[in-house]
Amino acid sequence: MTEFDTASQDAATLETAPTRYIEGSGIRFAYRRLGPSTGTALVLLQHFSGNIDAWDPAVVNGLAADRPVIAFDNTGVGRSTGQTPDNIGAMARDAVAFIKLLGLPEVDLLGFSLGGCVAQQIAAEHGRLVRKLILVGTAPKGGEEHLLTVLQDAFSQTEAPDVRLPLFFTKSSASQSAGLAFLKRAKVRREDRDTDNGGAVTDRQAKALITWCATPDPEHAILRAIRQPVLVVSGSHDTMLPADNAYAMFKALSNAQLVLYPDSGHGALFQYHELFVSHVRTFLEA
Repeated sequence: MTEFDTASQDAATLETAPTRYIEGSGIRFAYRRLGPSTGTALVLLQHFSGNIDAWDPAVVNGLAADRPVIAFDNTGVGRSTGQTPDNIGAMARDAVAFIKLLGLPEVDLLGFSLGGCVAQQIAAEHGRLVRKLILVGTAPKGGEEHLLTVLQDAFSQTEAPDVRLPLFFTKSSASQSAGLAFLKRAKVRREDRDTDNGGAVTDRQAKALITWCATPDPEHAILRAIRQPVLVVSGSHDTMLPADNAYAMFKALSNAQLVLYPDSGHGALFQYHELFVSHVRTFLEA
């Protein structure tokens, strides 16, 4: 990488960074890389239905202030090619393939919602690849989910300017105000925005998430295989993947910390973006 490239990357934000592509095993992955060119990269694994531009710039840019951060579209999502898998195991394999294509020997993972399930699978199977793990608004295998019920309710609220308001935030005025601010931040980028592939992605992602949570794992085999330090984060009133999941993961993991944010839903990391960035940075630097 040239000095110019390094300087450009350091100065880039989620809103301004170019979308790059890397190809292997028949898949062309779309991604954006922010922050310094050296250090352990933090790879972001996105939520159900989300793409690169569904991340909160305040979160991504804040995390990239002192470390490399990589946001990408897994197979079939956004501008990445291929068919989105309908199971967590295949999603994890594709994410590992992407990380290896970038030539990264070790990474930190931040998995949000569906991405948190994928992150668990990766960390359990690839202990040397993953240094530290952040699990946000997610569930263990066999955990509790209310995806379809909550989606139906959210889409019925036609007065909402964006379905993410009822999905990610509580009904309180403070949470709704934070939600509107998040939506404004997420829409700043206008050029080279990521693409929404609709049901071709979400139908298969929904099957993967629902199957993951419907598959019993009474011995918590996946969680007990994770030896890395883990930060578990949840909103107090997450209706999609309730906070009981966070506590269950915290208890089953061998080396975990638990953070619960008040008066917040599935999008707690966006509602409390400054606090979340601070907590993650402290955890990664410890």
